[in-house]
Amino acid sequence: MVMPNRRGFLAGFMAASLIPRPTWADVGAPAYLSAGALADGSYVLCGLTGRLEVLFQIPLPDRGHAAAAHPKRPEAVAFARRPGTFAVVIDCATGEPTAWMEAPQGRHFYGHGTFSADGRLLYTTENDFDAGEGRIGVWDATAGYRRVGEFASGGIGPHDIKRLPERDTLVVANGGIDTHPDTGRSKLNLATMRPNLSYIEAGTIINAVELNPDAHKNSIRHLAVGRKGEVAFGMQWQGEAAPSSLVGIHSMGQTPQLLECPPDDLRNMQGYIGSIAVSDDGASIAVTSPRGGLVHIYGAASGTLAAVHAAADVSGVAAHPDGFAVTTGMGDLLTIGETRISRRASGPIIWDNHLVAI
Repeated sequence: MVMPNRRGFLAGFMAASLIPRPTWADVGAPAYLSAGALADGSYVLCGLTGRLEVLFQIPLPDRGHAAAAHPKRPEAVAFARRPGTFAVVIDCATGEPTAWMEAPQGRHFYGHGTFSADGRLLYTTENDFDAGEGRIGVWDATAGYRRVGEFASGGIGPHDIKRLPERDTLVVANGGIDTHPDTGRSKLNLATMRPNLSYIEAGTIINAVELNPDAHKNSIRHLAVGRKGEVAFGMQWQGEAAPSSLVGIHSMGQTPQLLECPPDDLRNMQGYIGSIAVSDDGASIAVTSPRGGLVHIYGAASGTLAAVHAAADVSGVAAHPDGFAVTTGMGDLLTIGETRISRRASGPIIWDNHLVAI
């Protein structure tokens, strides 16, 4: 075999470096990702435009939960419905799977993940179910999503995970609920659960906050992060008496604030928040309740309920120029503001839990 000389090697290297790398613009600049199911029972991952039109539809091997969008290239990681043991990495330009991620022995995924700011690492929420501890898995996206490490999540039952803007600080929703595959989805520690928010940098917990003791059965499940780093969180109540709130906001180093809601409106949500989003301007927070068929919109500054909208089997929500984009298990794609709700599309795809903004 003839080896290239130094000049030839450098010329080839420079030529390769000038080849433009694909970006999300190369697949139509989707605004959102969402998993869904088709009428024939098969599962897909879809890219949606800002007008809530389906740009692409890629087969999934099983039901999805949420997805993580790579911050630079058109690549998505689709997680199995929790508790799942797999995630598939998809090239959204070709529709082809490029890597398969398996949870380590004795672990399962919780259906969520997030990338580092440079896109080199993927972080996944996991359950070490024999130890009854939450872990964050670390995967190298530059090496075929090879697992390269892990660290403590700061609590039990980590569900959602997000990265704060312009930095590699992670925030984890530790729901506080212990589960084990031997008992299915049974909740093993409701009497002693202690949900928290944990902020983590380079594997080290730098801030962790719990709710007041009388709210310890409010499992913190889903997160949304505003542009200034404020964290909104949605909860799922595990108690018998009615909860006092299902939504909160927090900024690192401060005390969590639970948002006010009239008892009747709160009761109608049946103790269950499915997804949460912060508006582009940070002024509003939207939460969905598929059990209640409701969308609540709160004023972020006032902490009070500003609007209530009905939408059957609603779950996915993300910021939209008109307020919020919403998906439902009835196949609807909606936009919602404080004063109106508009149906943008309705079709054959039954949308799953989350609408992920890119």
